[in-house]
Amino acid sequence: MRRYVKNPVEIEAVQWTGENRPQIWDFCSLCYFNTDIESGELKLMIQTLEGTMETSKGDYIIKGIQGEFYPCKEDIFKLTYTEIIK
Repeated sequence: MRRYVKNPVEIEAVQWTGENRPQIWDFCSLCYFNTDIESGELKLMIQTLEGTMETSKGDYIIKGIQGEFYPCKEDIFKLTYTEIIK
């Protein structure tokens, strides 16, 4: 069996805090907000290549290398990505 390593790729991402709607709107063209009828809670939804996905507060919204968007849980994001300080 052969082994492979993922190529290093620079991505853009924003963390959904539940308080940063304008930042999400500016960043993600395929995101929209929906209010849960029962709880009244604001839900962030993303149109991904796999279909519509609901995010949770604390999730990162990632813009992929082909312009696609998808959510990533905070713990996985922190294990996978390192912030570039310029």
